[in-house]
Amino acid sequence: MLLPWMKLATDTTMLAVESQLVIWTRLSQAAMGQGSATENLLMVTEKVAAFAEAATTLATGGSAHKVVKGYRRKVRANVKRLKR
Repeated sequence: MLLPWMKLATDTTMLAVESQLVIWTRLSQAAMGQGSATENLLMVTEKVAAFAEAATTLATGGSAHKVVKGYRRKVRANVKRLKR
């Protein structure tokens, strides 16, 4: 019983850390004049899409674990794309 909660807590903490890395990278790029209008648009649209996916997952009986896993997948993709 305790292990799933610990896994969720760990995954949620990692999501927070990874998200901060994306935010830091985007802000750094913007401060150095390397940001783009496409990236700015993507920041907004991907959040709306991720929210819709999370809401659908929960509405169809999915778990918080699945939602966090989906968010982490998207955030890691952002990190990979922004580091190029």
